[in-house]
Amino acid sequence: DVPVYLFTGFLESGKTRCIREVIEEGNFTDGKRSLLILTEEGEEELDDMLLAANKIDMITVENEEEFTEKVCFHNLRKYRSDRVIIEVNGMWNLDRIYNEVLPENWIVIQTFTTVNAQTFDMYVNNMKSMMMAHFQMSDLVIFNRCTSDMNKPSMRRNVKAINRMAQVMFESEDGSVENNIEEELPYDINASEIILEDDDFGLWYLDVTEHPERYEDKTITFKGQVYRSKNFPSGTFVPARAAMTCCADDIQKIGFLCHAKEAEALDVNSWVKVSVKVKSEFNPQYQQMYPVLWADSVTPDEPPAEEVVYFS
Repeated sequence: DVPVYLFTGFLESGKTRCIREVIEEGNFTDGKRSLLILTEEGEEELDDMLLAANKIDMITVENEEEFTEKVCFHNLRKYRSDRVIIEVNGMWNLDRIYNEVLPENWIVIQTFTTVNAQTFDMYVNNMKSMMMAHFQMSDLVIFNRCTSDMNKPSMRRNVKAINRMAQVMFESEDGSVENNIEEELPYDINASEIILEDDDFGLWYLDVTEHPERYEDKTITFKGQVYRSKNFPSGTFVPARAAMTCCADDIQKIGFLCHAKEAEALDVNSWVKVSVKVKSEFNPQYQQMYPVLWADSVTPDEPPAEEVVYFS
């Protein structure tokens, strides 16, 4: 297998600088040969001496149609490379790269996404689906050129809403890094009982997913829509909400499995108010502790004024 490292992001988001820093940190000093594939000309260039010292051969593929599996095979053989680094043009189709371009034995080890924080709002407002596609594939999202007045929690929510497993990093203009951005929650996290307003569900969902230990044994009350699947264990359902993670065409149900004695009698898609205890259980899909709900009460209720949950 050939390990692949992807660097994604829009033009002038800092992809090349990120690649340079990864190289300078000594990540490719094991004596193996690397093939670096560039797919656009950015504002920065990599130093030839740095590449040579790390046994990195660089090629450029300028047109999306020319970036094919055949090109990948040809250059891997030509340069006798042991691994591949790809700087992906931010406007290219990531699904095509993953499913059609990369050979079957090319395994993506890590995906980095760089974002110019100063143009983030513009891209989200005008090309949100494309931006979210970058986040969805990423292991590490780096917001660079951050200033103190920026709404970093909102940026972080945009990433976590689409990819809860991604790490998010904020880099200031002076190069300093801030990792621990605390969300300002609209309820008292220290209370043993928390009643969620309808608009608060999205923030709670993201926070309890990332920090289930904060809510262990707390009682949470909120509205949800009954969702059940034949694959659910007996006596369970999900009090769910519809969430817009990307755009109006991308509405999906979110929520957590809830154990309730009333589960089998609940009408699917009906609205209920639940009071639940939060427990944490290891989730093999996500390879981490994950919230599971145990109902104290489930009662019929009216739908919220706004049925769709937003994260930004």
